[in-house]
Amino acid sequence: MCEPRGKRLRRGGSYNRRVPIELEENVALRALNAFGVDARARYFARVRSAADLAMLEDDPRLRGVPRLILGGGSNILFTRDVDGLVVKVDVPGMREVGDDGRAWFVEVGAGENWHATVQRLLDADRPGLENLALIPGQAGAAPIQNIGAYGLELAERFHALAAWDVEARDVVTMSPADCNFGYRDSAFKSTFAGRRVILSVTLALPKRWTPVTGYADVANELKARGIAAPTARDIFDAVCAIRRRKLPDPAAIGNAGSFFKNPIVTREQHHALLAHHPSLVSYPMPGGRFKLAAGWLIDAAGLKGATRGRAGVYEKQALVLVNRGGATGAEILALAREVQDKVREKFGVLLEPEPVIV
Repeated sequence: MCEPRGKRLRRGGSYNRRVPIELEENVALRALNAFGVDARARYFARVRSAADLAMLEDDPRLRGVPRLILGGGSNILFTRDVDGLVVKVDVPGMREVGDDGRAWFVEVGAGENWHATVQRLLDADRPGLENLALIPGQAGAAPIQNIGAYGLELAERFHALAAWDVEARDVVTMSPADCNFGYRDSAFKSTFAGRRVILSVTLALPKRWTPVTGYADVANELKARGIAAPTARDIFDAVCAIRRRKLPDPAAIGNAGSFFKNPIVTREQHHALLAHHPSLVSYPMPGGRFKLAAGWLIDAAGLKGATRGRAGVYEKQALVLVNRGGATGAEILALAREVQDKVREKFGVLLEPEPVIV
């Protein structure tokens, strides 16, 4: 078990350190994006605290210079150089900060690797995130995207976060309601876009843990392993195995995981699509809506495994676009638009990209 107040989980320094920040110029971003495309930043800085962000605000060289916040680079596609400041958020730390009758609260620095965080919490007997294993990126990006996989979304394990408010020049605390979570969506993509920088995320991990196994892939994997009453570790191992089979390792082939969101349609749209495509893969949603499997749509449009120059649709999972070696962001974007066009022509459904396109 974890010791109270994070004695076993505590790692990293203060979120408010005051050390002179290094401002670099003309910095290559290829190693900082999962697609591995070439791009450069006019200015670049790594921040590990709110104090670092304040120092950037006070730097006279950066007055009027546009800013781009970068986490792990796993959800971004660079189609050009960045004529501005790229702020790499590397806030460290992990600590247990309290509990109530239902959950333990663990604060995680925005710069911590997400998968490593899931693994470390599981090792410390703090389950609850195992369905979100192997999602690439950093903890600070998790609320922005409201990451989700295999029957679980971050919103279900979220307690609060701390963010730097650019306008107020201060740290603010945000509740689940403040974040306005939706399907792969949050207020950081609208109301607070460019206004707030996440410093840390506080997770609520259930004291009465129950397995989330309703997703077919997870259920089938557990069945194949002969596991009827899974532990959190069993689910973690199953999810990792599924993802490794389906998704390419960005270290081996550039990609940002799922490139498109699964589209959500009305009951009427779903009924009409089923009438023409009986094998359509879909999932019921609250309010009578249905989520369609974007990968199935792309495959059915004849694009699974397609290659356009140095960009391609992954042959094992049509939802993933890949850099087959030396592709530019513009090439990958052109392929994405072709996928959108062909799916819309065949099904009348628009696929929305997940990554931020710069």
